[in-house]
Amino acid sequence: MARTISLNRKTSETQISLRINLDGKGKSEIDTGVPFFNHMLELMAKHGFFDLTINARGDLDVDFHHSIEDIGIILGEALKKGLNNKKGIRRYGFASVPMDETLAQVSIDICNRAHLAYKLPIVRGKIGTFDIEVVKEFFQALSNAAGITVHISVPYGSNRHHIVEAVFKAFGRALCDAVTLDHRVQGVLSTKGVL
Repeated sequence: MARTISLNRKTSETQISLRINLDGKGKSEIDTGVPFFNHMLELMAKHGFFDLTINARGDLDVDFHHSIEDIGIILGEALKKGLNNKKGIRRYGFASVPMDETLAQVSIDICNRAHLAYKLPIVRGKIGTFDIEVVKEFFQALSNAAGITVHISVPYGSNRHHIVEAVFKAFGRALCDAVTLDHRVQGVLSTKGVL
């Protein structure tokens, strides 16, 4: 079963093309116009073993928010399409990733119920020109579009870069676990018989 999805999204603020192979090797070609965000998406793909290609153009002169949120939307749509009926997947994924003084924990349930629980230390500011407040917007958009429950928690950490990087790595690893096909799962992993 091929789980490679290609999508395009065009609005008055952004133009995005995306291709993801859920059964890849962690290869990526990312160009969002936001170098730090490129790096985070590359890390997510690498640690999640997804092959991910994103080419995005947006109104970055206004703010990064539109582009980053829309990338979350299209990535969520691609996940929803790629997982289709959710048959045979593990459904749940969890990862705990340390980076120096920081620990990031991500739990995922692929369940057709969009929800984001997001708890990070209050570390406001920017990493270069990247405003870390848009990280939550990215994951909220992804969760909503994919119809998945995502819990992101950083119980401790003080370096902005370490916090954001550990979150993206943990998300990639947790998502990899959740979308993995398991021959023991007959149909969907639910006593209801549907997700």
